[in-house]
Amino acid sequence: MQTTSARTSKLMSKHNALARRLIDRQHDYLRFTTDPRVPFDNNAVERENRMIKLRQKVSGCLRTLTGAGQFGAIRSYLATAAKHGIHFFAALTTGDGPL
Repeated sequence: MQTTSARTSKLMSKHNALARRLIDRQHDYLRFTTDPRVPFDNNAVERENRMIKLRQKVSGCLRTLTGAGQFGAIRSYLATAAKHGIHFFAALTTGDGPL
Protein backbone atom coordinates (compact mmCIF):
# COMPACT_ATOMS: atom_id res chain seq x y z
CA MET A 1 0.00 0.00 0.00
CA GLN A 2 1.32 3.40 -0.94
CA THR A 3 0.67 6.43 1.22
CA THR A 4 0.62 10.04 0.13
CA SER A 5 2.41 12.81 1.86
CA ALA A 6 0.61 15.67 3.50
CA ARG A 7 0.04 18.83 1.54
CA THR A 8 2.92 20.77 2.93
CA SER A 9 2.60 24.04 1.08
CA LYS A 10 -0.14 26.50 0.39
CA LEU A 11 0.30 25.91 -3.34
CA MET A 12 -0.21 22.16 -2.93
CA SER A 13 -3.41 22.87 -0.99
CA LYS A 14 -4.67 25.12 -3.78
CA HIS A 15 -3.87 22.49 -6.40
CA ASN A 16 -5.71 19.86 -4.39
CA ALA A 17 -8.74 22.12 -3.94
CA LEU A 18 -8.84 22.80 -7.70
CA ALA A 19 -8.57 19.09 -8.49
CA ARG A 20 -11.42 18.29 -6.09
CA ARG A 21 -13.64 20.98 -7.64
CA LEU A 22 -12.91 19.68 -11.14
CA ILE A 23 -13.77 16.13 -10.10
CA ASP A 24 -16.87 17.11 -8.11
CA ARG A 25 -18.27 19.37 -10.85
CA GLN A 26 -16.98 17.58 -13.94
CA HIS A 27 -20.44 17.50 -15.53
CA ASP A 28 -20.79 21.29 -15.18
CA TYR A 29 -17.32 22.01 -16.57
CA LEU A 30 -17.87 19.75 -19.59
CA ARG A 31 -21.47 20.72 -20.28
CA PHE A 32 -20.47 22.33 -23.59
CA THR A 33 -19.67 18.83 -24.92
CA THR A 34 -23.28 17.66 -24.58
CA ASP A 35 -25.34 20.86 -24.86
CA PRO A 36 -24.77 22.89 -28.05
CA ARG A 37 -26.33 26.00 -26.47
CA VAL A 38 -23.43 26.29 -24.03
CA PRO A 39 -20.41 28.12 -25.48
CA PHE A 40 -16.98 26.50 -25.37
CA ASP A 41 -15.49 29.51 -23.63
CA ASN A 42 -16.68 32.43 -21.58
CA ASN A 43 -15.08 35.32 -23.40
CA ALA A 44 -18.19 36.65 -25.14
CA VAL A 45 -17.50 40.05 -23.61
CA GLU A 46 -14.04 40.09 -25.12
CA ARG A 47 -15.47 39.25 -28.54
CA GLU A 48 -18.02 42.06 -28.21
CA ASN A 49 -15.33 44.55 -27.20
CA ARG A 50 -13.14 43.54 -30.14
CA MET A 51 -15.02 45.95 -32.43
CA ILE A 52 -14.24 48.97 -30.28
CA LYS A 53 -10.57 47.96 -30.12
CA LEU A 54 -10.52 47.56 -33.91
CA ARG A 55 -12.06 51.00 -34.31
CA GLN A 56 -9.39 52.49 -32.05
CA LYS A 57 -6.69 50.71 -34.04
CA VAL A 58 -7.95 51.91 -37.43
CA SER A 59 -8.75 55.51 -36.56
CA GLY A 60 -6.16 55.92 -33.82
CA CYS A 61 -8.73 56.77 -31.16
CA LEU A 62 -12.33 57.47 -30.36
CA ARG A 63 -12.85 61.20 -30.62
CA THR A 64 -14.55 61.85 -27.28
CA LEU A 65 -15.42 59.94 -24.13
CA THR A 66 -19.10 60.67 -24.84
CA GLY A 67 -18.77 59.20 -28.34
CA ALA A 68 -17.04 56.11 -26.96
CA GLY A 69 -19.85 55.66 -24.43
CA GLN A 70 -22.52 55.99 -27.09
CA PHE A 71 -20.70 53.58 -29.39
CA GLY A 72 -20.44 51.06 -26.54
CA ALA A 73 -24.11 51.43 -25.64
CA ILE A 74 -25.25 50.81 -29.22
CA ARG A 75 -22.92 47.80 -29.60
CA SER A 76 -24.18 46.37 -26.31
CA TYR A 77 -27.81 46.84 -27.36
CA LEU A 78 -27.20 45.15 -30.71
CA ALA A 79 -25.29 42.27 -29.09
CA THR A 80 -28.17 41.67 -26.68
CA ALA A 81 -30.68 41.80 -29.54
CA ALA A 82 -28.63 39.23 -31.46
CA LYS A 83 -28.60 36.93 -28.43
CA HIS A 84 -32.40 37.12 -28.40
CA GLY A 85 -32.56 36.30 -32.11
CA ILE A 86 -33.61 39.80 -33.17
CA HIS A 87 -32.11 41.15 -36.39
CA PHE A 88 -30.08 44.32 -35.78
CA PHE A 89 -32.07 46.38 -38.28
CA ALA A 90 -35.38 45.44 -36.65
CA ALA A 91 -33.99 46.25 -33.22
CA LEU A 92 -32.87 49.70 -34.35
CA THR A 93 -35.88 50.69 -36.47
CA THR A 94 -38.97 49.13 -34.93
CA GLY A 95 -38.10 49.21 -31.26
CA ASP A 96 -38.49 45.43 -31.02
CA GLY A 97 -35.24 45.27 -29.13
CA PRO A 98 -34.36 43.15 -26.13
CA LEU A 99 -35.38 45.67 -23.48
